[in-house]
Amino acid sequence: MSTKILALCDALGNLLKFALMPCQRHDSKGVEEMIRNQKFEALLADKAFDVQWLIERLQAQGVPIVISQRSNRRRPLAIDEHMYRWRHLIENFFGKLKEFKRIAMRSDKTDASFKAAIYLASAVIQSR
Repeated sequence: MSTKILALCDALGNLLKFALMPCQRHDSKGVEEMIRNQKFEALLADKAFDVQWLIERLQAQGVPIVISQRSNRRRPLAIDEHMYRWRHLIENFFGKLKEFKRIAMRSDKTDASFKAAIYLASAVIQSR
């Protein structure tokens, strides 16, 4: 068994908030709680977040959507290619987070101690 980390980062790739999810749960299930009461200018995400309800909600709010699209999408969305290049900052955050062996190996037994390790690691990452 493993744990997924669903994270919300700012434009520089710094952690704003995160949630732990069971590994077998789809990534898009925790997004609604994550973006509730958040104001942002764009949503950059990977293919797991290419779901219709999320896209419709963001379009209603006037938020630009910059999501890698699944290959089986019938009507591809027009995305800002320049903004899409910024997505690597979020991927870099996860790469830096996995440099911490305790997080990469999920060696904590409780969710509370695992969350504390993520907070500590993100503080170290931001201080670099």
